[in-house]
Amino acid sequence: FSFSTMALDQLPKGWFSEVNAFWPGQAMSLDVEEVLFEAKSDFQEVKVYRTKAWGTMFTLDGCIQVCDKDECSYHENIAHIPLFSHPDPKNVLIIGGGDGGAMREVLKHKSVESVTICDVDKMVPEISRKYFPKLACAFDDPRSEVIIGDGFAFLEDKADRYDVIIVDSSDPDGPASTLFGEEFFTRCKNALREGGTLVTQAENIWIHLELIASMKKFIEGIGWATVEYASIGIPSYPSGGIGFFVCSKRGSCKEMMRPLAPDMRDTLNYYDEDMHKAAFCVPRFVKKALGL
Repeated sequence: FSFSTMALDQLPKGWFSEVNAFWPGQAMSLDVEEVLFEAKSDFQEVKVYRTKAWGTMFTLDGCIQVCDKDECSYHENIAHIPLFSHPDPKNVLIIGGGDGGAMREVLKHKSVESVTICDVDKMVPEISRKYFPKLACAFDDPRSEVIIGDGFAFLEDKADRYDVIIVDSSDPDGPASTLFGEEFFTRCKNALREGGTLVTQAENIWIHLELIASMKKFIEGIGWATVEYASIGIPSYPSGGIGFFVCSKRGSCKEMMRPLAPDMRDTLNYYDEDMHKAAFCVPRFVKKALGL
């Protein structure tokens, strides 16, 4: 008999595998105890699972968005890296992020007066309220606002409006495709006040380095003071990590501009002063590809 054939035949059922052409030849797999929710929204397939080892998991079109066990890594970093890189953030916009996790972290900053989510899919905040209350708690804060709409179109008439913009999007092969182009980054820059900061989900250095390099080139051409790349570990995402472009009208974001208050520190599981600096430390092959 063929050992390879036997091994394939004996793969266990009841496992979710994140098979996708955007990361060919590999897949994250999790043992699933129950499918809690599944539906087709106006834009994508939405599913919620209870997994054996990683808690509740949320997917869009078969791609993992949130797992209870490691969501802190993504949400803390995508929020606190840009906000601590700003001296006094007051008004924040989140494009995407309908699960509420990034908003939850933004609202930990006492200087923040308002934070708006603009997410294209109304089903995402709905399922977050039901299955991810630790994320959706942000929606009840009086400083928060949730708008259902297209983020690209939302920015069209915004100018000098925000101190920080966070683009918490899915991958560029679905409803978020318009959030990866030059015109979108130009609109973000225009919507930021003087000294403002933009952070955007920027894929994985092990799989998408060519895409990251091409994006960095056109983002720099828009005229930011600095365009930097940060990378973090998050096991449930492809190849165990994800990156961010951190773009500033002021200058480098590698150093925090404000201290981390003790009461906020107690709420964090991943981010702190050391992890902020570490996020900008990338391997030599990434430095070469991105010209760092």
